Amino acid sequence: MTRDVTLSDPPRRSGRPRSTSAGAHEVIMDAVYELLKETSVRELTMEAVAKRARVGKPTLYKWWPSKAALVFALFHERLAREQETFPADNVEEFMRRRVRRLIDEFRDLFGKVIAELIAEGQSDPAVLRELYDQHIGVRRSHAIVEFEKGRLSGEFRADVDPALLVDQLFGPIYYRMLLRIEPLDHAFGEALLDQVMGGVRNPDDS
Repeated sequence: MTRDVTLSDPPRRSGRPRSTSAGAHEVIMDAVYELLKETSVRELTMEAVAKRARVGKPTLYKWWPSKAALVFALFHERLAREQETFPADNVEEFMRRRVRRLIDEFRDLFGKVIAELIAEGQSDPAVLRELYDQHIGVRRSHAIVEFEKGRLSGEFRADVDPALLVDQLFGPIYYRMLLRIEPLDHAFGEALLDQVMGGVRNPDDS
């Protein structure tokens, strides 16, 4: 009897299989990657992954207890890159480079998958919590720290709220990525940065 698995199964981070099974692991990740270019997270099935990877379903369930866990494994291993340190003279320039990279990510498979995970999370809080705790929240916290550095150094006004500033800057990027009713490109990113940064720069900073 086929087990019916949906993304609403509680996502649980699973470790990489042991080295003796590393080859099978990579083949499975390749299969999930290719399938997500062809179909949505919701329509993806464990059966399709097993068929594409030429492995048995028991192999999938041995390493990933649900489709959600499998998708998140692919997301963290192949799509979500680690935070990078961008050489920059100031925090604003650092953020400009981060925004450009995020826009590039959102226009690739990463953007498709993260949008579909957010959509699934509207009916399954566990999916949204996993996505926020393991990815979005981590990036947000990192950006807050950077803006706080700018506030303390005098680059930004002393009354700036770093957390609110992060939401003002990155919220519209997520908005365009999710709704896709306006272009999400570097021109938009630069215009957004000019407007947001123009309101928080310290006028006394020389």
